[in-house]
Amino acid sequence: MGDPTLTADGLAGWLRARRVTEVECLVADMSGVARGKILPTEKFLSSSADGGLRLPESIFLQTVTGDFVDSEIMDDTEPDLILRPDPTTLQLVPWYDEPTAQVICDAFHRDGSESAIAPRSVLRKVLRLYADRGWKPVVAPELEFYLCKKNIDPDYPLEPPIGKSGRPETGRQSYGIDAVNEFDPIFEDMYDWCEAQGLDVDTLIHEGGAAQVEINFDHGDPMALADQTFSFKRTVRQAALKHGVYATFMAKPHQFEPGSAMHIHQSVVSLETGETLFATPEGEDTALFRAHIAGLQKYLHDAMPLLGPNVNSYRRLVKDFAAPINTHWGHENRTVGLRVPASRPHARRIENRIPGADANPYLALAASLVCGWLGMVDELEPTPPLQKNAYTVKSQRLPRHLLDALYAMRGSKALREALGDDFVTIFLEVKQAEHAAYQQVISAWEREHLLLNV
Repeated sequence: MGDPTLTADGLAGWLRARRVTEVECLVADMSGVARGKILPTEKFLSSSADGGLRLPESIFLQTVTGDFVDSEIMDDTEPDLILRPDPTTLQLVPWYDEPTAQVICDAFHRDGSESAIAPRSVLRKVLRLYADRGWKPVVAPELEFYLCKKNIDPDYPLEPPIGKSGRPETGRQSYGIDAVNEFDPIFEDMYDWCEAQGLDVDTLIHEGGAAQVEINFDHGDPMALADQTFSFKRTVRQAALKHGVYATFMAKPHQFEPGSAMHIHQSVVSLETGETLFATPEGEDTALFRAHIAGLQKYLHDAMPLLGPNVNSYRRLVKDFAAPINTHWGHENRTVGLRVPASRPHARRIENRIPGADANPYLALAASLVCGWLGMVDELEPTPPLQKNAYTVKSQRLPRHLLDALYAMRGSKALREALGDDFVTIFLEVKQAEHAAYQQVISAWEREHLLLNV
């Protein structure tokens, strides 16, 4: 993504050489929504040089509905944070006619300290925990999403879009080649725009739902992959809109259809040698591999709000819809929450199948990695690998509702210490406010079945 060799001093030359007229300065809020400012190029250069590129700290107290939350710990005078563009994320925005660039920014206080509540900072904090031990995590996200017909009235259910055949999908088309080709124009733009931005997308497949698609990313550095996933979501939405279609990363946009996940393949290598810490040269599991799994098993329950951050997230986590309902693990078992794919020793990894596509990628990666890190540090032992259908097992259950997940995270001392107490408190405040807003909504189901019957 972007030019990894580009420095802050090289920003001006890069922008002027491409005749860029505007720059979008982006940060991800708690929900993963792109917030920020758009500036003329020269104003961007002068502002980023003298600390004039700023946003109020309350941007991280904004809910997904756009409301601001009163916080017990954040300064209610709304002080500004100073944005520092990460030059390695600078790239052209390919869907604009006018030359426009975008850059992901980090947030700092006026005293020079990094914001502890910005999602990108939280992931960086977790990566430092690994580095302090001489470890380096490697990840590869798999991101699912639906294409759907434009939905102007949110009271109406979503429908699959019309493909080039002139007909919508009416059945499931797992791995269907012709089904994917129905939307070739969208995917051609998507791939072209990903290439223009340096997004390292790999495989495209049709998933189990009607007009549901999965994109796999090549494995690599967690921060780089979080940046790419953040940018990819925006890219796909724009490619779909160009062709009169919506792309949605809701965890469960359709009833009676599978939900959309963000599976995270994760492993750990030695920072010094680059060799895997999860398997011996002979292919045997290491103690650190088992401990990483055990950490995921023990702490993912408490970290669930970061993996399933919305009320809708928990509609996906139901049995028999290709989604996990517990944190059991097993080899080549797609019913468990933690799957170990068959691989050569150097590629030994764990696939965390629990995160939803609606999760903030920075926070989902931070949560998944920190749970594994806690297991490695504490030398935990996992349960035996499950060799049967995990839907029949009642132990290791995940929370069924957002409110239960928020309650569990609130009491987790380990996550507060690892991720930062202020971050956990503010994240919970935002999600609690979103849940309270949801509680005011009366659904069509309630009007249909309760209005005249109770």
